[in-house]
Amino acid sequence: MRRDKREPREAYSVALRLLARRPYSVAELRRALERRFPADPAVAAAIARLRELRYLDDKKFAEQYAASLARNKSFGRYRVRRELKAKLVNYKFIEPALERAYEDTDERKLLAQVLEKKIRTLRLPVTPARLASLCQSLLRRGFRADDIMKAVRSRPELHPVAQGAELIDAEPD
Repeated sequence: MRRDKREPREAYSVALRLLARRPYSVAELRRALERRFPADPAVAAAIARLRELRYLDDKKFAEQYAASLARNKSFGRYRVRRELKAKLVNYKFIEPALERAYEDTDERKLLAQVLEKKIRTLRLPVTPARLASLCQSLLRRGFRADDIMKAVRSRPELHPVAQGAELIDAEPD
């Protein structure tokens, strides 16, 4: 079928095929459909129909995606927030989804688990450069800097280095 002779239901069927592969936020699906069907009013109709059928729901998507990232990928709150924004989730649903995702998951315990896993692969002796790299990787995972420093300082295998690492988080005089 040629691209310029589309039936109105084609945008809807493409949207259904996309949703069958993975969940989408409303804006993310709209962007994908508009790439395939530029300036086509069928895109808006398809989005409206999917929302009416509750196949597309930003609130539900945000809650499920945030919980999945927190549980399965061990991401901190900041990283999950960035991921939801990247998925074009409506801003009013992001914070409630984060609260819901982390009500059962303690971020500090999650950080301790991630740190434990990272320490197992860390080459010894731990140099200040390796410690900085470790802290940066934990920051990229979305954990708070003060929580990271507390967790690093509480680890006995990092203790001698952590005391000498005051320069990492202290401001110069």
